[in-house]
Amino acid sequence: MIKVTLKDGAVREYDAGVSAMDIARSLGAGLFKAACVCRINGVTSDLRTPINDDCELEILTFDTDEGKYAFRHTASHVMAQAVKRLFPDAKLAIGPAIDNGFYYDFDTDTPFTPEVLVKIEDEMKKIVKEELPIERFELPPDEALAWAENAGEIYKAELIREHSGKGEKISFFRQGEFIELCAGPHIPDTGRLKAFRLTSCTGAYWRGDSNNKMLQRIYGTAFTKKDELEAYLAAVEEAKKRDHNKLGRELEIFTTSDLIGQGLPILLPKGARIIQLLQRFVEDEEQKRGWQLTKTPYMAKSDLYKLSGHWDHYKDGMFVMGNEETDKEVFALRPMTCPFQYQAYLNRGRSYRDLPIRYNETSTLFRNESSGEMHGLIRVRQFTISEGHLICTPEQLEDEFRKCLELAIYMLKTLGLYEDVSYRFSQWDPNDSEKFIGTPEQWDEAQGVMYKILDHLGIDYKIGIGEAAFYGPKLDIQIRNVFGKEDTLITIQIDQMLAEKFGMEYVDVDGQKKHPYIIHRTSIGCYERTLALLIEKYAGAFPLWLAPEQIRLLPISDRHHEYAKAAAEKLESLGFRVTCDERSEKIGFKIREAQLEKIPYMLLVGDKEIESGTFSVRRRGEGDIGAMGAEEFTSMALRETAEKVRF
Repeated sequence: MIKVTLKDGAVREYDAGVSAMDIARSLGAGLFKAACVCRINGVTSDLRTPINDDCELEILTFDTDEGKYAFRHTASHVMAQAVKRLFPDAKLAIGPAIDNGFYYDFDTDTPFTPEVLVKIEDEMKKIVKEELPIERFELPPDEALAWAENAGEIYKAELIREHSGKGEKISFFRQGEFIELCAGPHIPDTGRLKAFRLTSCTGAYWRGDSNNKMLQRIYGTAFTKKDELEAYLAAVEEAKKRDHNKLGRELEIFTTSDLIGQGLPILLPKGARIIQLLQRFVEDEEQKRGWQLTKTPYMAKSDLYKLSGHWDHYKDGMFVMGNEETDKEVFALRPMTCPFQYQAYLNRGRSYRDLPIRYNETSTLFRNESSGEMHGLIRVRQFTISEGHLICTPEQLEDEFRKCLELAIYMLKTLGLYEDVSYRFSQWDPNDSEKFIGTPEQWDEAQGVMYKILDHLGIDYKIGIGEAAFYGPKLDIQIRNVFGKEDTLITIQIDQMLAEKFGMEYVDVDGQKKHPYIIHRTSIGCYERTLALLIEKYAGAFPLWLAPEQIRLLPISDRHHEYAKAAAEKLESLGFRVTCDERSEKIGFKIREAQLEKIPYMLLVGDKEIESGTFSVRRRGEGDIGAMGAEEFTSMALRETAEKVRF
């Protein structure tokens, strides 16, 4: 007999070899039906895994991240099985679960049109009704490769060859006639997939490499209940209305041009004004907190990047100008500002009395993103960032890190994004030595310092192995767009390695020269990405202080133009961004256009308003809020702007 400790602390005895599925069944029919996978001594496992020793066991349902992943990963297998039934010549690539759903990549000459997706979905429903058991089995590498080659699955064969050198057996899952190369885990049978929907199909390069063949990627989602699926699909439709890539173009905030190139958006006057407002706000706030503004070049010789390590670890993501074999000097556009600002520090000798030194810069950067990764303003090839590098002593590190975090939180709260973010402690991967510089001892020290700081600050974070910068660990402030895709918005990084590479020193109180710590940080992140998130957050209805056009005067007829123009000039003198609609259109038409453009305030001017010296005020989202004198309105609007509140 073995002892199994359950989540509630209860201990039960079972025969050796019992599976988690058997245990779930013994605990109740409800739990058995809801079970997706399990956690055995902290390791996520398939429910059919035999348990032969005493252990801690937790049955995981769809309510857990692991349960959702297994459930949706199984849905991707069911979709692949349906595709193979309908299109036997289709070749299978990969099909993982992702946030809010799953996808699968296929190589086939049949276009997956919306009509075809319906047929695939119908076939999936048949597979669900068959309630096929999903069984795991293993094959030696040579047999696994033979299976893939005999089946004509060229992509599976490529994956198997990569793993065959390890000598380990390759795991597969079988459901009916369908066999899939997979590590798992999966839910017990296809019958548990009660609610799913295929949502779209796009192109995707094999392994994300534009040099490889373009495949067809079908996206879908799955839930345990139909009402949850319907609620999700309704939320997706709402998200489409807020999608910055659609709404930002409709509101004429930005555009793109094929002549200019992918990932190189053009900010139109409205978008440029919002970015200008954000930059002024950020730079002024940073100055209040002791940051010193620098202005550094957009490019540098390859020598700079070789010294920093970017040439070895980041060259593929850089725009390089020249050829090292034929040109005397090779330049590259900067992908980040840190090595440039280090030269400002090296301008003269430094003492511990000079530290901390805080350099900030509104930096335009260039990164050679792959075409498949780019999306609207979220991921682009040229962008501007609120970058900063803080040089300090070890004793100052925690306090300065805290101040950097406080600045970031202040920015997020001001923009209304704070409730939408999460934190990730990004660490190195000791098994990927090519991606990182430094010794294990240096990484242990740097990550140990960051653990201490984050725990002292009470930050609730997840750990991201392999997500660190190549020179040090970082705190990533993560945010999701309206479709649930997570991106990094703000980073704060600890670096103890590049100061030594660049010969950055200070004379300490004991008279000895020492290398400082460096904190790399952004305060608002990438301005383009922030703008995209703000478009989606507010559905284009920006808070008054950020609105590119704050007030629009609407004269009812031609005889009211002079009064409206004079009022607009007065408001402009007070710092408001104002226009006056002098077109010979009906007032209802003017109001509707202003509403569609999401103007915060409309001031209507007619005979009654001129006679009483007032405006008829309409507030976005509320309509008519009554007549106001000029002084009353400007006082209200100035207060709203200063407090950066959103009504």
